[in-house]
Amino acid sequence: MTNDKKSGRGSSARGMGLAAVRGLALALVSLPGAVLCFVLSLVSIALIPIGVGIVTTPWVLTGVRTFADWRRVLAAEWGGVRIPPAYRPLPPDANPWSRTFGMLRDPATWRDLRWLPVDMTAGFVTALLPAVLLFYPLEGFAIAAGLWRVLPDGYWYGFVPVHGQASAFGVAALALALLICAHFFTARLLQVHFRLTRAVLGSNQGELAERVRVLTETRRDAVDTSAAELRRIERDLHDGAQARLVAMGMDLGTIEMLLEKDPAKAKQLVAQARRSSADALAELRDLVRGIHPPVLAERGLGDAVRALALRLPVSTEVNVELAGRAEAPVESAAYFAVSEVLTNAVKHSGADRVWIDLHHTGDTLRVSVTDNGRGGAVTGAGSGLAGIERRLGTFDGVLAVSSPAGGPTMVTMEIPCALS
Repeated sequence: MTNDKKSGRGSSARGMGLAAVRGLALALVSLPGAVLCFVLSLVSIALIPIGVGIVTTPWVLTGVRTFADWRRVLAAEWGGVRIPPAYRPLPPDANPWSRTFGMLRDPATWRDLRWLPVDMTAGFVTALLPAVLLFYPLEGFAIAAGLWRVLPDGYWYGFVPVHGQASAFGVAALALALLICAHFFTARLLQVHFRLTRAVLGSNQGELAERVRVLTETRRDAVDTSAAELRRIERDLHDGAQARLVAMGMDLGTIEMLLEKDPAKAKQLVAQARRSSADALAELRDLVRGIHPPVLAERGLGDAVRALALRLPVSTEVNVELAGRAEAPVESAAYFAVSEVLTNAVKHSGADRVWIDLHHTGDTLRVSVTDNGRGGAVTGAGSGLAGIERRLGTFDGVLAVSSPAGGPTMVTMEIPCALS
């Protein structure tokens, strides 16, 4: 029993000492690191309007993320507090402009920047307190043991003035009280530091609520789109193939009556019925192609996009780098999004050349459509691009448009997915 008590006291003392040393090291390293990251971030972002920040901001924010990730590792290893990162992935081949504004649009970036001033103030204090509670009492005991004799008159230890041996004993009492507090609170204060870090650096419920709202909207958009697609199919069938098939049935009834009475007239109606059947078949094929193109089902997204490009009236260059196929709904969404972007480019941009780049990096399907038209494309309500954005949102996809006046226009679509 005595050995267990000694072991417990030894373990507690080691825990106190370890927490104090870790807190002191954390305070000494994190304060200059947080100040440096915060100042560099402010300066780099402020230089974006003159162009310098476009180049420097991705590097600075990457450094901030590295610093924050290092603190996540320490929180997990030293405090058992897990702070999962939630950074949005960036294309590895993105240019400085895309990287800068992609990182600035990421809510996790702004959490990092909000955390830096907290870390250099409240974070610094909560990291330093464990060391203060453990090491400051040592000075008090040294004063009581005789160090007071060499201290200048009017020296204060905490709230106790040191004038002689009697006051030195009061210092020792205060040091003992601080040491008792250290026994109970040193490890807990380090935990407070890491919990504070998680509170600021971790994702919050507001983001979860925003995520739920976005999913609700995209689900509603998907239902509305499906209903509109069904109505379009019904209308096309009723006004097109169905009407031709009804007319062809009437022609066949007339042919049946004229076979013996007027063979020449019957022969003309047979030819007309044959043309009607061919037209009905062509309309049905177009309708099926509008629902799910056969080339997409049989040969995949890359060949389907190439087939789209062949039908365009402008010169089109297609670059496809896909190691496999995505799921059918993802391929369909990407195909029709590309189709609508190309239609907009042909109708409204005045372009005579289009470039399509389609590749898969990491876990993201990325499609870029660039034209040399007049530019000025926007994603506001009522535009075709807004519909594409809703279509992609169903799959957590995003749409980015760069279209300055005078062109060129670049539409980039990204959909998270895996290839099989």
